[in-house]
Amino acid sequence: MGYDRLMAPPTPAPTPDESSRVLRVGAHLAIPLAEITLRASRSSGPGGQHANVTASRVEASFDVLASSALTDAQRARLLARAGDRVVAVAQDERSQSRNRELALSRLADRLDAALAVPRTRRPTRPTAASRTRRLDAKRQASQRKVGRRRPPADD
Repeated sequence: MGYDRLMAPPTPAPTPDESSRVLRVGAHLAIPLAEITLRASRSSGPGGQHANVTASRVEASFDVLASSALTDAQRARLLARAGDRVVAVAQDERSQSRNRELALSRLADRLDAALAVPRTRRPTRPTAASRTRRLDAKRQASQRKVGRRRPPADD
């Protein structure tokens, strides 16, 4: 009787819905996975016999010009900051599926970084205290240099 209360209810199997077929980039952009080209190849580096026979390296490529998911402003920003093709590679793990997840995550991070709009700087005036500190430092440096001079020659 108490045993079935302790067990967690079974979770339903994930269904292929809209959220699993898109790559979320930030809060305002979802790129369909159909627009991302995934290419698998053999990974470099150590790994023994396993590395010689499996194509575990994954390269995710996104064509900025051909994308229908981007607005004109996003497309212009990506072209200016990342170029017409954004690529992310993953070969960290032994499995191709894990490297696929890593490559898509890195691609999303690159796209998000390229789409980020930096905040504009508001010019500010130096405070009175900082002005005083700067002038005091200049006076001290001047006195230090005066102290290095040769003494005047007495005739």
